[in-house]
Amino acid sequence: MKLKPVAYLSKGDFPLGEGEALALYRAMRRARFFDEKAVTLQRQGRLGVYPPFTGQEAAQVGLALALGEGDWVVPSYRESALLLARGLPIHTLLLYWRAHPAGWRFPEGVRAVNPYIPIATQIPQAVGLALAGRYRGEGWVVAVAIGDGGTSEGDFHEGLNFAAVFRAPVVFLVQNNGYAISVPKEKQMRVDYIARRAEGYGMPGVVVDGNDAAAVYLEARKAVERARKGEGPTLLEALTYRLAPHTTSDDPSRYRTREEEEAWRAQDPILRLRRALEARGLWDEGKEGELLAELEAEFTQELALADAAPEPRPEEIVEHVYAEMGPDQRRAWEALGRGLHLEEAW
Repeated sequence: MKLKPVAYLSKGDFPLGEGEALALYRAMRRARFFDEKAVTLQRQGRLGVYPPFTGQEAAQVGLALALGEGDWVVPSYRESALLLARGLPIHTLLLYWRAHPAGWRFPEGVRAVNPYIPIATQIPQAVGLALAGRYRGEGWVVAVAIGDGGTSEGDFHEGLNFAAVFRAPVVFLVQNNGYAISVPKEKQMRVDYIARRAEGYGMPGVVVDGNDAAAVYLEARKAVERARKGEGPTLLEALTYRLAPHTTSDDPSRYRTREEEEAWRAQDPILRLRRALEARGLWDEGKEGELLAELEAEFTQELALADAAPEPRPEEIVEHVYAEMGPDQRRAWEALGRGLHLEEAW
């Protein structure tokens, strides 16, 4: 199977309509703005440990905008950009990263599940969600995202095989940023492209330049349409780079060079799309300033909402584990509500 990364913007091509291109840029710039603000909040002690995604906006936003209104996303912990582009309010996302129970309950209409922290465990569940939509006659497509390191987990292989066998309407996005935390790809696997593994499951595998918003969006749209027509899943590999640390507790200088980082920084997906827009008279400094002012005002308002959230009650930590509480969970909930320590509930 011959694989070659799909790319447009890096070749000077512009296969997008004006509306599509501007929507992509605004969503990517908004995501980057959030990411930078979130890191600042973490450094101020106003957010927990946070996994930045700077550099991976095109992969996440391109997928998000390729989906239909009724489709679902199943993210891992680095997909804040995917969630924002699918309509999750900023204040809810901030509360999630503060481990506040109000951040665990997504608003009605936001078709997304909470980010999964254990690596790759969301893959089989995304397939189950896709099949549930089929059985219910809903016709939704499920998009699930993961990093290159997660493709070495058993859940990934089981989930893809299951999806292929049952022709589940799923789009699997692998954001190949070159590192599983600190382990480079060449020490993880021998294949040149992760998408090559798709052939072993009996599904299409597509590689895109993950810093090319047009390429990600258009290939993701093809995969979504294919899934919606009942033709089964697609494995989409986006070649990208995490310009920030793995988390706010990480020091990437211990495992990668400054030269490598700068080489990838020159391929920044936001700058690449902005230059393409400017070359066609669709963007300029004035519009950029207006957008940044809008984003600042929005974030300020959303941060105020997050800060105003009431302190959670201790018993809230067990209220939303299951649809119906089991006996042990109810005892814990009642004990916490009375102000007792959990051990006293038993």
